[in-house]
Amino acid sequence: MPVPEGKDLLPDPALPRPGATPDFGAADAEEAWIAVIRKMDETYAELVRQQVELEEKNVALEEAQGFIAGLLGSMTDVLVACDLTGRVEQVNLAAERVFGLRADALTGRPLADLLDPASPTTAADVLATMARRQRLADREFTLATPDGPQAVSVNGALRFDPRGRAVGVVLVGRPIGELRAAYEALARAHEHLKRTQQQLVHAEKMASLGRLVAGVAHELNNPISFVYGNAHALKRYAERLIAYLDHVHAGTDATALARARMELRIDRTLADIPSTLAGMLEGAERVRDIVADLRRFSSDRREARELFDLAGVARSAVDWVAKSQMPDLAIRMEVPEGLEVAGHPGHIHQVMMNLVQNAVDAMEGRPVRQLEITGERAEGPAGPQVALRVRDSGPGIPDEIADRIFDPFFTTKPVGKGTGLGLSICYRIAEEHDGFLEAANHPGGGAVISLVLPAAAPEGSRP
Repeated sequence: MPVPEGKDLLPDPALPRPGATPDFGAADAEEAWIAVIRKMDETYAELVRQQVELEEKNVALEEAQGFIAGLLGSMTDVLVACDLTGRVEQVNLAAERVFGLRADALTGRPLADLLDPASPTTAADVLATMARRQRLADREFTLATPDGPQAVSVNGALRFDPRGRAVGVVLVGRPIGELRAAYEALARAHEHLKRTQQQLVHAEKMASLGRLVAGVAHELNNPISFVYGNAHALKRYAERLIAYLDHVHAGTDATALARARMELRIDRTLADIPSTLAGMLEGAERVRDIVADLRRFSSDRREARELFDLAGVARSAVDWVAKSQMPDLAIRMEVPEGLEVAGHPGHIHQVMMNLVQNAVDAMEGRPVRQLEITGERAEGPAGPQVALRVRDSGPGIPDEIADRIFDPFFTTKPVGKGTGLGLSICYRIAEEHDGFLEAANHPGGGAVISLVLPAAAPEGSRP
């Protein structure tokens, strides 16, 4: 295209001049704008993400606030939160009902305005407790309510901000009337339980006494019957001797006197008198021994301890319980003399009677009834000890109750035949004598209850 005359040819600004360096300013500006736009997109995305998180946190905060408001509203105890100066900052619905005012009317009021002037604990006491950084535990307050003074039991604790600084106190109170009613109900239940326990212990004592009386009566029956029979024989002998002496004192001639002597069997009477008297003496001595045992075993000298032989205790328990209740019982005793222990013989006798009684009860209705009592002296972890083992031919101890048979009030006997205290009392008595009871099943059948006690020192080594 021709160039008009008089006009200079102007270069195209978009084209580089010949021999000049190209200008990249426009490209850099475009790239800068693109970077800015990308950054704005990232910032917007971050703002959107933060907004979503903020909305989620707001929802969680609203739920937490609703949950806390629900807790405060469902509380039956009065809750009052105060600042460090003792001004009310928040109350719950129970407090509103007690004071007859809404929360906004209670907020900002001094704590002292909510308390009765005769309150045992004052607002000043609360502030002093906060100053000492202590807790309030079961302190009695008297609230000033529209219905008059109301006593409450209050627990309180300091309230801290997120930085761990004390900012106030939270007081929670429960009407003492409810607590007193609960305590009275608990006290009544406790007294009822104590009376029931005493009745059961008394029933167990009476059952033991019944077994003891039955056994003693059975043991006394034989010697007393023997003495009674011999006394009748002596009475007849005395009548014969008196009749013969009457003949002698009347001066009866020798022939008539000899005939009277024969008719009255004087010679046989004189021969029987020594053995009759010996039998009566033996029976009386047996009665004396039984009464002496009974007095010794029933004595209540709890503090006094004496040495006694377990063999005699075992024999007496068998005689007084087993023989009277199960006459056809096969009894085997292998208890050597000299198994001496220190303690209260009456208490150990009670243990043995109970163990024998349990063995007899376990064999009731069984085709084979065998009672085996063995004793031995051996070395234990704490020194010499003696053991008495009572084995029966009963069904044994089921595995599911093996660890419960010494528990108080546990029994497998039917109602009316056991209180569940016998073995528990025996276990305690054994522990009081520094010993123990243990139960197991014998490999040959039946149960074995072992009474293990520390052995007394040999006679030569006693001080």
